[in-house]
Amino acid sequence: MNVLVTGGAGYIGSVCTEELLNAGHQVTVYDNLSEGHRLAVDARAKFILGKPEVDGNILAAVKSAKPDAIMHFAASALVGESMTNPRKYFHNNLVNALKLADAAVECGVKKFVFSSTCATYGPPDRVPMTEDLPQRPINPYGEAKLMFEKVLIWYQQVYRLEFIAFRYFNAAGASEKFGEHHRIETHLIPNVLFVALGKKTQCEIYGTDYPTPDGTCIRDYIHIRDLAQAHMLGLQPGKTGFYNLGNGDGYSVKQVIQMCEKVTGKKIPAVEKPRRPGDPPRLVASADKAMRELGWKPKFPKLEDIVATAWAWHQKHPDGYPD
Repeated sequence: MNVLVTGGAGYIGSVCTEELLNAGHQVTVYDNLSEGHRLAVDARAKFILGKPEVDGNILAAVKSAKPDAIMHFAASALVGESMTNPRKYFHNNLVNALKLADAAVECGVKKFVFSSTCATYGPPDRVPMTEDLPQRPINPYGEAKLMFEKVLIWYQQVYRLEFIAFRYFNAAGASEKFGEHHRIETHLIPNVLFVALGKKTQCEIYGTDYPTPDGTCIRDYIHIRDLAQAHMLGLQPGKTGFYNLGNGDGYSVKQVIQMCEKVTGKKIPAVEKPRRPGDPPRLVASADKAMRELGWKPKFPKLEDIVATAWAWHQKHPDGYPD
């Protein structure tokens, strides 16, 4: 297929682009490089420097790429920032996404694959989390993603734009070529590995009094390449709806730090800090629906494999991508 990947210079988009190309698809990447990196775009892909704030720029990109399908990863994704600057999140994650959906309809695109988030659920009523849980986001990031999910439901019903939306849990790990480099890094695994690299003196544990076995938050980590494989399965005609993507196994903050110590062979000092507001004790996905309906099966479910691939990439790129 011919696929337009928005946000293809970012962490998840770069690996998805690589996997699409490896599978024989043609790829055009659209990215404004506000968070992504030009060197994170696979050399085999066509690149369009996005200017989504310019009227007609998104439509022109879709017309130029003539895609059969769109994979939409481009988004602002810092939950804390969304609480202080909701305007940015509703504009980028909803308004610009709506422009992209309109362009897809106008250009006759057959498939729209959306990068959504478990943040649409808010604090869950139960874990493991299934797709039928109530959606009660507690931040503008999750709210904007949920609003666009609803846009896609109506656009499929009225305009026949077939969509599939993946609600991610914690993407982690790396491919051999591409890895995680955010200008503001909030994710646990890279921040712990920065200590092993000597870039930080210690990592932080936010809260040690949660109702979990070791008192720290539990999260579900999914390898970035497994995430990419799910997106390619989502390109199948007739596949539509919402799917959680996770491993179904949760690891605590302390367990992640211990695994990073094992993989790197280095002692990683950690400092305990107070809880962060809004952090649920446990977020773990049920991905049974994706396995059952899409035939998805994670190839790298073990935390050790996830950390090992991330560590290998960070060792080769200690400063990330040069900008």
